Amino acid sequence: MKSLARRKLLRLGLLSGVVSIFAATSGLAKALLPTPPETEGPFYPVTPQDDKDFDLTQVTGHKDVAQGKHIMVTGRVMDMRGQPIPQATVEIWQANAKGRYRHPGDPNPAPLDPNFQGWAIVLTDKHGEFRFKTVMPGAYPASKNWMRPPHIHFKVAKEGYANLTTQMYFPNEALNENDLLLSEKKPSERLLMIARKKEPSAPEALDMYEYVIVLEQKP
Repeated sequence: MKSLARRKLLRLGLLSGVVSIFAATSGLAKALLPTPPETEGPFYPVTPQDDKDFDLTQVTGHKDVAQGKHIMVTGRVMDMRGQPIPQATVEIWQANAKGRYRHPGDPNPAPLDPNFQGWAIVLTDKHGEFRFKTVMPGAYPASKNWMRPPHIHFKVAKEGYANLTTQMYFPNEALNENDLLLSEKKPSERLLMIARKKEPSAPEALDMYEYVIVLEQKP
């Protein structure tokens, strides 16, 4: 009996494998869900600046570096079939380690950091990959009863694809649970907006977070 059951399981396993291969090769494989959009918010950069490279912790011409915990954000931009999108424009802006934006309209009394770049624009490489060196953004009060959790704003564009503005959140942040924007999303959407923390390559390496962005192709 055990032998018969084992053979039956093997047949079922082989059959499911064939079905999976057929689905993948026939275009029936499940498409990736697009990254959920989010509001641009009131602090999109308006002050021109020359330095918009991938390293937000160092401003060109400044001797000192940005305050706060330095981190690396890496990721990939892909389409709904899982194919990388090279030469996509990836733009980010965020609050500094104290929760203050480099924006004239930010009412937060927290101090500005003159050594924090605050805004960056890069292109994805041939594998659709990008990276930023930045600081862990601080939480800040959006209203009397609402503290925004640490997050990074993303704006991604590529010809032939729908432009995407979204926000990346960090894992294991208590303020995520009650954030008014994040809580409006479905549980499946929230998962797509929270970065994954990666193991550092060495004890002294920066904390690394990975964020995958999926764009919808224009009809």
